[in-house]
Amino acid sequence: MNRRAFLASTASAALASPAGAPKKIAAIITEYRPGSHADVVVGKYLEGYNQDDRPPYPRSKIVAMFTEQVPKADISRDRARKYHVPIFRTVQEALMLGGDRLAVDGVLLIGEHGDYPMNDKEQKLYPRFEMFLKITDVFRQSGRSVPVFNDKHLSWSWRQAERMVEISRELHFPMLAGSSAPEAWRIPAVDTPFGVPQRYAVAISYSGLDIYGFHVLEALQAMVDRRRGGETGVRAVQCLENQECWNFIEQNGWVKRLFEQALSRSNTRKPGNPKDLVRTPAVFIVDYNDGLKGAAFLLTGLVEDFTVAVDVEGSSTPVSTLMNLQPGRPYHHFGCLVKNIEIMFETGKAPYPVERTMLTSGILDFALESRIRGHRKLDTPELAQVRYQTPNASHFCTKGWGPDGRRLDM
Repeated sequence: MNRRAFLASTASAALASPAGAPKKIAAIITEYRPGSHADVVVGKYLEGYNQDDRPPYPRSKIVAMFTEQVPKADISRDRARKYHVPIFRTVQEALMLGGDRLAVDGVLLIGEHGDYPMNDKEQKLYPRFEMFLKITDVFRQSGRSVPVFNDKHLSWSWRQAERMVEISRELHFPMLAGSSAPEAWRIPAVDTPFGVPQRYAVAISYSGLDIYGFHVLEALQAMVDRRRGGETGVRAVQCLENQECWNFIEQNGWVKRLFEQALSRSNTRKPGNPKDLVRTPAVFIVDYNDGLKGAAFLLTGLVEDFTVAVDVEGSSTPVSTLMNLQPGRPYHHFGCLVKNIEIMFETGKAPYPVERTMLTSGILDFALESRIRGHRKLDTPELAQVRYQTPNASHFCTKGWGPDGRRLDM
């Protein structure tokens, strides 16, 4: 089928579900075990937002699953039996519900967790790109496409991440992706002012360079892409570690000032000197085309949360906030993310651009490349071409959870 025929059939094809009916969703998963991303995303569709088999529920319904791996701790089979959701042998069969054409209204691609190799940059090679191609092959075969949500990075590879967005544009389907951190309950419930110039930004988090480096970079990106002119791309990226990380703070007044402001928002800051607490400090330094400079820190041992501080023109104090993640079930921040996924499934429009996650995926890939190249600053002409405009709307949760752990009104 050529492109013109595909677009014509896409425009005229009826949805799998009648207008007004709950959307039928296929979940394409690497691994579904307790505490996995499949558990806390797909689980909210099956078990409710509080994962206690009580309302509220997302309106859309999981009607098919595919799991690439089935570990000893797997719970996909148990959930499938309990909630009467078939598990199919292939991605294609899950999207077609065993038939010969696309039979769902949306796709959740949860390619996080599982037994996969690491490369020399210490990136875990999750097969999100390969799964995405299998999904879009069904779209091409059926002459119809539906919204796709991709959990976390689009891919460990910048080239693959860029290609995924290119395909979504080619086949004209809305796509949403990324971290749960930017949409989590913020304390205070603030965003950067829309359309106002920004000069500097700092984000602080913890854990591994790849696994949480993505989260802290997207937390940063969600705050800075609201600046005047929208996102203009990234011209250079660098990773620094150990003493060079501390030197970077001491040698740059803007970093030191915003670092302290962001750290002041943390609920988990450990007492003591950061240099004594953090064994392997790291920072990703991001130079944007329009002159904005950003720094995303990973400081395991000092904090266990996500905070951001941004200098905005016309304000004597930085805009700063805590992106507050619930430390146990039902992991309310994933409910905040599901709320936004549901906007896309219901309206056919992503509430914020997938290009945000594409750029974040690229920044992380090049930052880890900088690390294995002796922590050199790398020019990134590929990332310098990225342009997008986020809408003037905030999508984070303004309330959290009660003493029982159940969500309050989001």
